[in-house]
Formats: sequence, structure tokens, C-alpha cells
Amino acid sequence: MNYDQTLSRVETYFDKTALKTWERLTSKAPVSRIRQSVRRGRDEMRMKLISQLPKNLSGARVLDAGCGTGQLSEELALRGCRVVAADISPSLIQVARSRIPTHLQKNIEFVAGDMVSPELGNFDYVIAMDSLIYYNRTDLGSLLSELSSRTSKSIYFTIAPKTTLLMLMWYVGKLAPSGDRSPVMVPHSFKSICKELGTKLELTDLGIVNSGFYISHAIGCRK
Repeated sequence: MNYDQTLSRVETYFDKTALKTWERLTSKAPVSRIRQSVRRGRDEMRMKLISQLPKNLSGARVLDAGCGTGQLSEELALRGCRVVAADISPSLIQVARSRIPTHLQKNIEFVAGDMVSPELGNFDYVIAMDSLIYYNRTDLGSLLSELSSRTSKSIYFTIAPKTTLLMLMWYVGKLAPSGDRSPVMVPHSFKSICKELGTKLELTDLGIVNSGFYISHAIGCRK
């Protein structure tokens, strides 16, 4: 599946199929034990990525690539930067905009569209939390190369690591009828990402967050 096909499937899934589930998961509403583990894992990963940035981001321009319902964008805005919150799902953008406190709204520009579009401009930092996990290694390399060409400092992103559970989910997903399944995460190892990008970018292994049904691997990169 090529980049455009994957992007279209991700948009359909988050804009229609999973919108209510995602909206509830990222709120403070009660959820099942399984989803609680996912919520905890996402909270931990969000803090891990944000901790890589300076506490004072005044004057910086930061891209929240695949902003979802805006939790990361809000945290970034609290540090004083100008945030471009981009997501392929207009419905998620609408939820995110409605949740941002009034005093932070001036710090955040919401954009419904491709998170790597050149039209978004240049950035000091980019964070792509769990938004690049659906792409194969070649497409992932192209996406990161495009972002790095417009990022002056660092990019922080996550991949789906090659664990036994995730590999099983991946194979099951590939066996499902293409019209009936959600976008399937494509597992990568840090070693494989280094092989793809090591000559172009300096990569840093930031570690894995493993919380029940949530597992994600954080990586930093710069030119």
C-alpha cells in the first residue's frame, strides 16, 4: 500500500469509524480496563516526548504532527511556543479546537490536512506521537526526510516496535478483508530505522513505553 492509500485509510478511520472511541479515550471519561492501560501509556509517552524540549519555548514554532484531540498541543502551548496542530481528520481537529482553554487558543493554529505538507512551513521542533506508525520503512524515511528539511533543531517521533504481540496483531490485520479493517500499524525496529536514515539523520533511542495494550518506541532525530 502506497503513502496516499495509507493516508486515505487513516483519515477515514479517525474521521468516521473511530471518532467517538478516540474522543472518549482522550477525555477524562470512564473507560474499560484495557483502554485505561492505553490512556496511561499515551500519557507517559506524551510526557516522555515533551521532556526532550526546553521548558521555555517562547518564540519557537513547533509542529504537532498528527495532533488528534490536542492533548500534546495544549502541553506545548503552555510552554509559550507557537504550535501548528495538524491532523488528517477534520473531525479530530474540531474536537481538539473545542478542548483548548481560551487563554491558549492564540498560541495554536489548527490545520486539517497532511501533517508533512510543505505549506505548513518551517519549524524549530516537530513531535509526531503515534502518527507515523502506519507507514512502511520507505515511506517513513521519506516523511522524516521531508520534515527534517524544514526543521532547524529536532524531531521526536514514535514507531510501533517489533514485539511478539504487535507482530501478531500485524499479521492478523493483514489477513482481514481490506475493506473491514482499521489502518494496521507497521512494526519497525530501531536498527531498521537507523539503516534507512542513519546516513541522513542523527538518531537517538529514547526508549519504549509499555502499558498493557499500549506499546510505543520513542526516537529523536536531527540533521
